[in-house]
Amino acid sequence: MTREAEGSASRPVLVVGSGFVGTEIARRLAAENRPVTLASRGRPTADPGAYGARWTALDATDPAACARVVAAVAPRAVVLVHGPSDVTWCESHPEEAAAAHAAATANFAAVPGLDRVVMISTDNVFDGASPHNVETTPVSPANAYGTAKRQAERLLLDRAASPATVLRVSLVYGHEPAGHEKWLNFFSACAHRLAQGEPVEAPDDQWTTPVLVDDVAAVTSTLLRHPGALPPLLHLGGPERVSRAEWARVIADALGAPRGLVTAVPRASGRYASRPENTCLASTLLGSVPGMTETPLHDVRSAAEALAALFPRG
Repeated sequence: MTREAEGSASRPVLVVGSGFVGTEIARRLAAENRPVTLASRGRPTADPGAYGARWTALDATDPAACARVVAAVAPRAVVLVHGPSDVTWCESHPEEAAAAHAAATANFAAVPGLDRVVMISTDNVFDGASPHNVETTPVSPANAYGTAKRQAERLLLDRAASPATVLRVSLVYGHEPAGHEKWLNFFSACAHRLAQGEPVEAPDDQWTTPVLVDDVAAVTSTLLRHPGALPPLLHLGGPERVSRAEWARVIADALGAPRGLVTAVPRASGRYASRPENTCLASTLLGSVPGMTETPLHDVRSAAEALAALFPRG
């Protein structure tokens, strides 16, 4: 690490959005002894103080509120992980979704003097026609969520007053405690049910390159430590392309649950109807970022085996 990069590691970061991904990014930065503040409308489920971070209330669509938080936190970098991010909800509320993403992005794009703004975006900016999408693949949003994110991407890169990078990520997964299963990431939703011997239905015609949330946090941290110019757009997908049904079977194997608990269904029959056939990302640029080769990505089987202990069998 260069001396300049080492110096950047002590500068405060503001993470806008305290959901699954935002929380893990904040956790990673705090573990690296970087001052980090989470900002969101609602208090995070996990207490940020337990892992060395702070939290502040924020309606990211309110310009005055954003200005107050920036003045109070004095961040040197901002990570945008704001919502709404539920694909099904966005499909039913396309105008609201687009307006929320645009407003929050505009408010932080206008902040000058930052080391970097990183916005977490999505594979849903593609229509699913290609099994692998790289940074130069033409976009064609598959749904309202993809449309909202694509508009936010353009807004950030066109108007940013500080260096900005859009990091598109494929389907993010990891451990989340049982509770509101509808809102859990796919991995946790499957694992909690399979661990209790309950059946799982998963599409066999919807493909993804799943990426572990720990890897998203590690890559984001590397981008924030980089003192020089970066590509404005980067992709982050996991190392393999799998259908959701086959992935659910891998999860069953890791838990020691019968594969027969997993039933393959067409995506059109359930909540994945608005997802494209392929939500897969590959990168031609990420590996050239200094420090990125020190962040190997987890494959779905090794990650499932590592996470299995967090889902005790019933």
